Amino acid sequence: MHGENRAGHSPHHQPPQTAKLILRPQASAPTHPVAWFAAAFCTLLWVAIILGGLAVLIIYLVFRPRNPRLEISSVTLNGAYIDVGTLNADLTILANFSNPNEKVYVSFSYMQLDLYYQGTMIATQAVEPFEEGRGESVLRTVHMISSQVPLPGKVADALRGGKMGEGLSLELVGSFRTRLDLGSWLHYTYWLHGRCYIFVGGPPNGALQSSRCTTKH
Repeated sequence: MHGENRAGHSPHHQPPQTAKLILRPQASAPTHPVAWFAAAFCTLLWVAIILGGLAVLIIYLVFRPRNPRLEISSVTLNGAYIDVGTLNADLTILANFSNPNEKVYVSFSYMQLDLYYQGTMIATQAVEPFEEGRGESVLRTVHMISSQVPLPGKVADALRGGKMGEGLSLELVGSFRTRLDLGSWLHYTYWLHGRCYIFVGGPPNGALQSSRCTTKH
């Protein structure tokens, strides 16, 4: 009959039971002391870098240091001749070392000048150390002697053929151990390199015709 419940069935339809999953927050593991130490170290390092950069900037703005300059005041080619492909020469150079800084003292602890002709070093000479005051210039006489320096065949032949009488194009290269004194508490030491291109008249008593110098850190 209709309307009668079938045997074995509940009079009301029951929805299926769903299992509930309860998630409980897990307690975070404590931070290891090494991690705290690394973070603190990185923070201090960045602070030190920033403060150091600010200190350098302030020092530069206060002192405005500039490199000393090498210039050539005069050159005399006392004598030169070619002997069986080797060069013998006697040259006197008056070098001017100037300090353009108005607030910085300069000192040179090591100085060497090398003289080149057509890419061949023909003479070298050391210069005695000295100091310069603010805005000061110091002249040094440098005596360069070439004794039986071998030259490439074509270069020696050109000099023997009369080119020496027309004058010589020389290159003077200097290396200077330089210290800038920024007050009594701060010093900066570095290598300074100078390069001068010189044209001097023929011997004897060949005089300086032109010179061009650069000085770089």
